[in-house]
Amino acid sequence: MTLPFGDWLPRQRWYAGRTRHLVSAEPAAVTPLSDTVDHVLLDVAYTDGTAERYQVLVRWGAAPGGEGEQLGVIGSDGNRTGYDAMYDPQAAGHLLALIDQSASVGPLTFGKEPGAVLPLNAEAKISGAEQSNTSVIFGRDAILKVFRRVTPGINPDIELNRVLARAGNPHVATLLGSFEAPWNEAGGQDCALGMVTAFAAGSTEGWDMATARTRALVAGGGTDDFTGESRQLGEAVASVHATLADALGVETVPFPVDTVLERLRTATAAAPALAPHAPLIEERYRKLADETIPVHRVHGDLHLGQVLRTQAGWLLIDFEGEPGQPLDERRRPDSPLRDVAGVLRSYEYAGYQQLVDRQDEGSGDATLATRVRDWVQANSAAFCDGYAAVSGTDPRAAAQVLAAYELDKAVYEAAYEARFRPSWLPIPMRSIERILSA
Repeated sequence: MTLPFGDWLPRQRWYAGRTRHLVSAEPAAVTPLSDTVDHVLLDVAYTDGTAERYQVLVRWGAAPGGEGEQLGVIGSDGNRTGYDAMYDPQAAGHLLALIDQSASVGPLTFGKEPGAVLPLNAEAKISGAEQSNTSVIFGRDAILKVFRRVTPGINPDIELNRVLARAGNPHVATLLGSFEAPWNEAGGQDCALGMVTAFAAGSTEGWDMATARTRALVAGGGTDDFTGESRQLGEAVASVHATLADALGVETVPFPVDTVLERLRTATAAAPALAPHAPLIEERYRKLADETIPVHRVHGDLHLGQVLRTQAGWLLIDFEGEPGQPLDERRRPDSPLRDVAGVLRSYEYAGYQQLVDRQDEGSGDATLATRVRDWVQANSAAFCDGYAAVSGTDPRAAAQVLAAYELDKAVYEAAYEARFRPSWLPIPMRSIERILSA
């Protein structure tokens, strides 16, 4: 197979190597799934010595139309044209059928969850929402997520969704099946390749709901209340935490001072605006050196973009953990306060990004800024109230530890914004100043 993967990869949303120089992109394993579809594990090497493995399904034939015409065509191999099979409904349907059959094809193993029913005859449509994976929606019943960058080991998204679904937790989309492959010919660990879950048809992302309210608030002083939704979201998160703790266990560990200090050092190098605050942040962290905290498996990257509102209530999605972290770190037990802090940070973003986008940051409109602050505080309090009602423990009771997790998240955000969205840097910086002054 001689397709020009190295030219095609950098144009894909899910490609993670944009800040590095690509040297090569060569197939490590090719498995025919049908006469017209090949499954490819693609090894990518960079000039800095790092390497990654990606998953690509190649469909041979006429190019797809629409977005697939621009992004999906990989190139030619002799007299054949290869394109990303995820843009082909028939190819996606074939993957779903293999999962339904719990089939084995070469080194690939497909498996259906006990009692699962897959919509084999439903229309397939690629989702344009994701950045790191590719998903295909089948009618109103199921969504197939194909992981693009793959690593050896247990995938936490599959693992935790399976635990929560088998425990009957109502706040996750039920896992229906998955597929995997050996990492190499010598055996050893497998690598997860994809999963299919129930699809929350008609749902709305929490971020979209929250920003619609804050946009109205900033534009016209609207008073549409969101606190009821925030309280129910707190209840849902607490329910998920309780199930994970019961199913996978709880332990007590020292607060991870060294870990957060290292993140602070790395972030400060990327965002010089953090430097004046770094000593006080470090002081906050070091005060917790003697603290012990309960930890268990958690979501790990929870925010308003990782929750869906359905008619029945809130669902948590995408249990993959913090992007960019090694797999073993994403599977490590952590404090449930990390997830709580992630949602609280998301409320601040939902509010204050409206001011930044309107260029009202620092404009002197104290009334508008006060309305946004009050919205953030009210919804943060409602979320914690809901969490406490289900868990029996109010996150605000561990105020210093919660503040440290908020700081850790805001420090990460500052580094991200400094690199990619400098106009949004005032959002985490405002939060850091607020937490340090408390």
